[in-house]
This record gives sequence, structure tokens and C-alpha cells, in this order.
Amino acid sequence: MSSSAGKLLGLCLFFSLVGCESTSHSAQQAETFGIGQLIIGEPKAPNFKQEVAVARISEFLASDEATDKQKAKAYYDRGMLYDSFGLPSLARLDFTRALRIDNTMASAYNFLGVHYTILGQYEQAYESFDTTLELEPAHQYVYLNRGIALYYSAKDKLALEDFDKFQKLNASDPYRVLWRYLAAAKVDKLEAIAQLTKQRKGIASDVWARQIIDLYLMNISERQFVDGLTNGINNQDQLAERLCEAYFYLGIFVRQYDQPERALNYFKLALATNVYEFVEHRYARRELLETRLMLHKKALSDSQSINNDTSSKS
Repeated sequence: MSSSAGKLLGLCLFFSLVGCESTSHSAQQAETFGIGQLIIGEPKAPNFKQEVAVARISEFLASDEATDKQKAKAYYDRGMLYDSFGLPSLARLDFTRALRIDNTMASAYNFLGVHYTILGQYEQAYESFDTTLELEPAHQYVYLNRGIALYYSAKDKLALEDFDKFQKLNASDPYRVLWRYLAAAKVDKLEAIAQLTKQRKGIASDVWARQIIDLYLMNISERQFVDGLTNGINNQDQLAERLCEAYFYLGIFVRQYDQPERALNYFKLALATNVYEFVEHRYARRELLETRLMLHKKALSDSQSINNDTSSKS
């Protein structure tokens, strides 16, 4: 046997063992918690200063003092505030108004693309992201946002290309690594795990979100992950933000181990934090819909199996 063939066989055996370990430990990793065993934080409260800012911008827009360029910026700024309050329709309206006045605002196109993605209007989202890059080629977050749009529209290989670009721009960011993994796992699960293991090494040990990667790699259990959620937290806002992220990725994690009912609860907990501007909050509702669809398909399949068994016995 050649050395290269031996290495290939060793690699195959390694991944086979990983696969077996993943299967045997799945029940242990995706543990069942009662609600009393989870960490529940206070929903993030509206920011008074931001509410005042909305009022001032609205007064400014109603005056005759603003130039067109100032109005475009004001609409964009107010749209950002509406977005952070969880008012997407008002945010989209203001981003659209800003672009009617100044169609060179790359960031406004980027945010419109995000909102189109949430609505499931993917073609409009792609157009908005492409326009953003045409206007501002260095706008790196377009790769994340367009990647997410491609991911949710089941264009996994194209999504992976965008996440690859985004991750390479900052290899020490655990969230970039995570989104790349989510897309890569739909293309090739074993290769995705290998890359996640490799990329984890580039993330500092004191970065909390590395714990999410450790959960996905099964370096820690779900219980250990939940127990560590309050480490380094100093106030309720910080806790809400961490729980928003943690419960979103936990929902995806337990769903991988065929526990969609628990996934639903985790996505609901992510939404309950009211951290509207976080990527995880934006797409938790989409994950809820996908999980409910999974449950619906499972119920239909179970019902069909029962009917088939009944027919065969009669």
C-alpha cells in the first residue's frame, strides 16, 4: 500500500470513528432539560436615548431645513433605529425613502437585502447585495448577508463561497466560522467538521463564542454549554445578547439530533430576548418555520406508516 493510500485509509477510518462517536453520543449531547434548568434572562428593554433620537430625526425631516443629502441620511439613520426596535416594515420604508433620494447609499441596499431575505424574497435580496458590492466593494458584511440569503434559499455551495470569503477576512471571528460550518455541513458534513476543527485553533480561548464551536464538535456537552452561559456577564443586556446567540445555535444543534420539539423552544427563547439587531434574532423565526415544517413532514410520515400497517394487517 502506498503512503498516500495509507493516509487516505487512515483519514477514512478517523472520520468513520468520528461518525460512530457522534451517533453514539447524540443522545448524551442533546440532553433533555426542563425549563427550570435553563438560564432565562430579561428581554432587552427599548433604549430611551434611541427613542428620543427617532423623535428628533422625525422633527428634522418634517422641517424645511434639510437638504436632500441630509434627508437621505436621516431616513437611513431612522431606519436603523426602527430596525433595532424590531419594526421591520418601518425600517424598510425608511431605507427605501433614503435610496429614492440618494441611490448611492450602499449600506441602505445592504439592509434592504437583509429584510428581503427575512421575507423570503431572495431575488430582490440578491439584487440588493450585488448593488451594495458594486457601490462599495470593501463592504465585507455583504458576504455574510448574501451568504445567509443563499443558505436559506438552499443554494448551499454558493452560500459556502460567500461564507468562505467572509471568514477569511477575519479568521479569528467565531461567528464567521460557525456560519461557514452551517453551510458546509449541508454540502459535506465530514469535511465541514474537519474544517471546523482546524479553524477553531485560530480563535482565542477567552472568546466566549468558541464554546458554541466546542458544542458542535462535541468537545463539551449541552449541559456544560448551558452552565457556562453566564460567565463574564455583568448586566442584563449582556445576558440577553448572549442568550439570543446561544439559544439560536442550540436550536440548530439539537435539531441535528432529531429533537425538533426542543429546537422550537430554543428558537422561541432566542426571540424572547428582544435583541432585534442580532443576526441570530433576525433568523430565529425562520428557523422556527423550518422546524415546524420538519415536524409536519414527520407527522405525515408517521400517519402514512400507521395507515400502511393497518392495511397490511386487514
